[in-house]
Amino acid sequence: MVNRAILIGNLGADIELRHTSSGVAVCELRVATSSRSKDAGERTEWHSVQVWERQAETCAQYLSKGSRVYVDGMIQTREYTAQDGTQRRKTEIKAHRVQFLDRRDESPAAAAAPRSTPPAAERSTAPRGTVPASKYLSDDEIPF
Repeated sequence: MVNRAILIGNLGADIELRHTSSGVAVCELRVATSSRSKDAGERTEWHSVQVWERQAETCAQYLSKGSRVYVDGMIQTREYTAQDGTQRRKTEIKAHRVQFLDRRDESPAAAAAPRSTPPAAERSTAPRGTVPASKYLSDDEIPF
């Protein structure tokens, strides 16, 4: 038998990292996936994904609302008692692997944070205070 779920979607909320009473890190990802059909149009499904231990800490550090992720895990259903005393069931995915699909410079977290180092194309090996050779124009590029 196989119990496996694979999702590619976007996070619908920022991640809150928690720790169990024994100190194990855990976070929940709210992942939205979409599908299209001719008769129903576009339909969005929301998935609850649990991430544990070091992988949870990494997700909390690098992902934010809107981030695109690939999730590989197993489906599990648990029962719990709600605050009003009713019995409830929740189906979620326990992640074995979460892969970040945004490029570093495209992720929502990276867009909000100031860049500390320029991308490789902007870096120069020339000594400080000098103009890189790529900033000079050749005689053919001068418009007059």
